[in-house]
Amino acid sequence: MSAEAADREAVSGSRPCTPPQASWFEFLLDPSLLEQHLQGPHPDPSPVQLIVQFLEQASKPSVNEQNQVQPPADNRRNRTLKLMALKVAAHLTWDLKVLEKGLTIPVLNMLLNELLCASRVPPGVKHVDLDLSTLPPTTAMAMLIYNRWAIRTIVLSSFPEKQTKPGPHQLNMMSLVQQEKELTENILSVLREQATDSIMVLEGALNIKKDFYVHTLRTLDLLAADPSTANGETESSTAGLRISADHLHCQVHYDLGGIYFQQGCSDPSVYEKAREHFRKARELLTKLDSSPSLCCVDEQRLAGYWSACKTLTGASDPSESQHTPYGQISCFMRNHDYGALIEAFIRDNVTFSLPNSFRHSIELELLHKLQQGDRALEEVCHKLCVCNAVRDALEGGVLSVSFHQLLLKPSKNTISFLLEVCTRSVDKEHRSETNKRKMALFIKTVCNRLEDVSLAFMVSSHKLFMELLQDEEKKILMEQMRKSSATVNLSAKPLPSFYDIPASASVNISQLEQQLILSLDPRHIQQILIELHGMAERPFWRVNSKWEVPVDYVNVILAIKDNLTRDLVYILMAKGLHCISIKDFAHARQLFTACLELVTEFSPKLRQVMLNELLLMEVRGHEAGAAEGNMERPPPDLVSRVRGYLEMRIHDLPLRQLVGEECVVFMLNWRENEYLTLQVPQSLVNNNPYIKLGQLIASTCKELPGPKESRRTAKELWEVVVQICSVSSQHKRSSDGRVSLLKQRESSMGILPRSKFMTFMKKLREPLVLTTLISLFVRLHNIVRDDIVNEVTAEHISIWPSALANLQSVDVEAVVVTLKELVNYALSLNPNNQLWLCTQADIYFVTNQYSAAMHYYLQAGTVCSDYFTKPVPPDVYNDQVLKRMIKCCSLLNCHTQVAVLCQFLREVDYMTAFKALQEQNSHDSMDSFYDYIWDVTILEYLTYIHHKRGEGDKRQVAIKAIGQTELNSSNPEEVLQLAAQKRKKKFLQALAKLYF
Repeated sequence: MSAEAADREAVSGSRPCTPPQASWFEFLLDPSLLEQHLQGPHPDPSPVQLIVQFLEQASKPSVNEQNQVQPPADNRRNRTLKLMALKVAAHLTWDLKVLEKGLTIPVLNMLLNELLCASRVPPGVKHVDLDLSTLPPTTAMAMLIYNRWAIRTIVLSSFPEKQTKPGPHQLNMMSLVQQEKELTENILSVLREQATDSIMVLEGALNIKKDFYVHTLRTLDLLAADPSTANGETESSTAGLRISADHLHCQVHYDLGGIYFQQGCSDPSVYEKAREHFRKARELLTKLDSSPSLCCVDEQRLAGYWSACKTLTGASDPSESQHTPYGQISCFMRNHDYGALIEAFIRDNVTFSLPNSFRHSIELELLHKLQQGDRALEEVCHKLCVCNAVRDALEGGVLSVSFHQLLLKPSKNTISFLLEVCTRSVDKEHRSETNKRKMALFIKTVCNRLEDVSLAFMVSSHKLFMELLQDEEKKILMEQMRKSSATVNLSAKPLPSFYDIPASASVNISQLEQQLILSLDPRHIQQILIELHGMAERPFWRVNSKWEVPVDYVNVILAIKDNLTRDLVYILMAKGLHCISIKDFAHARQLFTACLELVTEFSPKLRQVMLNELLLMEVRGHEAGAAEGNMERPPPDLVSRVRGYLEMRIHDLPLRQLVGEECVVFMLNWRENEYLTLQVPQSLVNNNPYIKLGQLIASTCKELPGPKESRRTAKELWEVVVQICSVSSQHKRSSDGRVSLLKQRESSMGILPRSKFMTFMKKLREPLVLTTLISLFVRLHNIVRDDIVNEVTAEHISIWPSALANLQSVDVEAVVVTLKELVNYALSLNPNNQLWLCTQADIYFVTNQYSAAMHYYLQAGTVCSDYFTKPVPPDVYNDQVLKRMIKCCSLLNCHTQVAVLCQFLREVDYMTAFKALQEQNSHDSMDSFYDYIWDVTILEYLTYIHHKRGEGDKRQVAIKAIGQTELNSSNPEEVLQLAAQKRKKKFLQALAKLYF
């Protein structure tokens, strides 16, 4: 197979073929290769990577004969490297957006200073003191590029950035990172000091109306050939890339607007300057052609800047308001033209041009003004509420609470307006079947919600009602309304919102019960219950079948003698627990606090129950925050209260095991192992299995790593877990008199059922705790499977016993399932833990899922080597892991990959490699992987075997690979090691693309 054929096969198949990456020194040896490389479709290295490599090599310090570090030498090599970096930037047309994205501030600072030097900008002279109009075009342009970058960098550095926490594999790089950070801060400090000068230089450029020229690859070649004439030729407009004045002014206006906008935080008056510059940038942008140029304005960001400046300065643009829906709405709001605003909302119910969230925000803004005393807005708010309700209905959304409240006491005008909006929202041109059914459902909802039957009949007699509803639906609704008219007094005042229920409200019981179900305000719940108990004496805690309190508390609450107090305590607790389940901790706190105040007056036992539930709520609230990324340690008060619960010694107090479970999880997650080990009362440990588990886990983690004799706690934890995963046996006599042995799935002798134990483990977040539990289940898994060749590996596995006294009693399936669930859960918390990834890979390996195993082996290598840009630590890719990767590739029929991986072993496994290369039915890219082989013996064998088979093309590929000078055995050891590392990196990256 020829090299071209191999490429075609790699592209058409599922296996990647990674071409070799060009090295920086190749361009130094043959400068003509640079332009050819840059013009390729996907150059590797990319242009910005080349700039970094060239400048890095040119700025390396030298060491003299006395071993003293000297600054980089000013020799031909370094000058050529700097020039090549400039040529790459010229190939990118000096696009600052691309350069800023790919280069760090120190590297870009070095590059642009080289540009100033190459463009003959006088050194030691402030740019603001130079007259741009008298300078050669490329010199002036170099100054403008540098000063544009300076103010752009100041702006970008003011944006907040999330700091990435270094992982274990990055610790050895911390000093380099710190050095780069200090260098960046020094550069930014200088740029900020010179910001005023940079602004003056750029504002001066706006007065120059002639075109500019910027260096290209050709002018830079002229500089290298004859520095004395290059700028002269550019000055006479015969070389360089022409930048029109409009293009340059557009970019400069945009950049100046950005720096003024940033300064506006400390001086709001500067926003006017920013707005003026953004206005001119927008005007220029509309008349510029689309030809490529230096001017690459981020139009989306410019639009955002423009909108922000208009808001901050209070300026309006009437012409623009006519073109965008947002502009029209803003104009109506500014001019208080609420009639036009409502009309726009009705039209939008057909066009759907405004987001629903924006519409509701307008309604809330006007409601806020209404609450501040502007009573003239009441009717406007009602009409907007109706418009938004119709829009919600047409989108299939949930109708807002404000609309439901409006239907409790609507006026005839409101219903008339609602029917008008409905009619116009489904006009003849937009009456799709879907819209018609949604509108019909909305009208039915309105009819059912209206308490005033006369208004309900007003809806049912409307033309839209007749057209949209089916005959059967109309018949049912009319019957319901007739029944209501027979029982409801039409002159009675409609039921107000439950937020306004007076103490003497005359309403029926069902209406109050409905409000009781909806309310989350403790005061109103109490008020409603008082009303209900005044009407009827019955247990109102049964109104909603979904109100539930824990079984442990039911008897204590129902034993309260006063019926009203009993109902109130029960309902407050049930609603509070529901709020916790949906993570509405604010309402839960209000409900529980009110309940606590109530029971404190008559029941110390219930007072302690409520304190425990409040503690559970705060623990869950803090754990929910931690799960979302807030890793701040809990306040000392909360830790103290958790300790107080675990030390509680009150007799006859109903305690939920769940509270103990969550407290134990909380303590384990925040590494309070010392406390769990030493200070929890033994009585509580004996009564609550979660506390016992927590104590054993804490003690085991505390002893890691420790001497062999200190592993007594680990053995206790082992025995508890083994019992949880065991099955109990029972005998049964069959009809013929024989006794058979049956197995029950879970033993009743364990301190917890396995399902609850799994739920407990999935609440843990602390890495050491999870690692300890994973290692326990790995050891248990290896024992019950009893396959010494295919064992799963994990950290700290040696602390557990190596045998089981009663192996037959352990449920093998339960152990396997629990291990898989536990590792999957741990990786969901931290997908970059290399030890957990290796364990996951081993699990797939021993269950014959070889492709998945390779995925996780490679992922483990990726996270500890920055995608294989650094060597994988030998403790991650040890010989056992490598042999398993070899076996995976072999069983997937990827035999060339097997041969390459055989080189990674401490002692090259030639026997396996040769056997793999003899296979002709290989499902990988075969000879495209030969470039990754550095062992000459394997390459020689490849040459021999292809010659023997008569495969001339493949033999030539092998000969080319073996003929590379860096593989010459006469080379120094460091050269050979470098060649091996380079090929290892490329091969592993190619495998990652294949298996990820």
